[in-house]
Amino acid sequence: MTSERHYEYELGHSDRELKRLATQAALVDPMTRDYLRRAGLRTGMKVLDVGSGAGDVAFLAADIVGPTGLVIGSDRSAEALNAARARAAQRGLENVIFQQCDPATFTFDISFDAIVGRYVLMFSPDPVEMLRGVARHLGPGGVIVFHEVDWTGAASFPSAPTYENCFRCIVETFRRVVTNPNMGLRLHSTFVKAGLPAPSMAVSALAGGGSDSLSGIDLISDLAVIMAPVMEQMGVIATSELGPETLQDRIRAEASRNASVVVGRYEVGAWSRRM
Repeated sequence: MTSERHYEYELGHSDRELKRLATQAALVDPMTRDYLRRAGLRTGMKVLDVGSGAGDVAFLAADIVGPTGLVIGSDRSAEALNAARARAAQRGLENVIFQQCDPATFTFDISFDAIVGRYVLMFSPDPVEMLRGVARHLGPGGVIVFHEVDWTGAASFPSAPTYENCFRCIVETFRRVVTNPNMGLRLHSTFVKAGLPAPSMAVSALAGGGSDSLSGIDLISDLAVIMAPVMEQMGVIATSELGPETLQDRIRAEASRNASVVVGRYEVGAWSRRM
């Protein structure tokens, strides 16, 4: 069942968003790398990266498949792909190519040994159809792996109210623009409904205190700042009430004052192999 989305991608592709993605990558790349390796990515594979954005997952895949492999990153945003191509050039990656397209409907000249994606299905109005569409490009015995979030696990102990209000606003905004904040734990049913074998799955989460130099606090507060205009447009919270300019510092101070452990959203990996 599909629903009409209010935004194609409510986070945009501004320089600020690209910087947020870099912070996010520093925090979650180790989890994604683990999911890719457990799914079976290995040297020499041809990989399709779905929804590449600035290229972080494509670069992870390229590191695993090595110079004898090939990674094609796909995204509908020309702005994001320009950034990805520049980063690939800086890294000297000649085996990473970026294609502006909708990979669910595009026709590629090759089939792939692996299809990967991170934080993509949650933005799709019909993730089953999207997964079915990209799976067309998978060769026999190929693997498909997606890393999605689920906000069920976000919490703080003892409570850090500013942090908890922050992630509640994010979740409610996602729901109002018809983005799925609980895609991670729906990966199993999505794979099965798309005609793929039931996936293997794993869950990770960021956790830390207010004094951690780089933690889930950075990830959540940066996301809220980017989303603040959409939060206000959707009637979730006024930008002035959210206070984006001081949000991260206030969460850190509160968590430190309360000796709180801040737990981030679930980071869920799911993978299966086409027989």
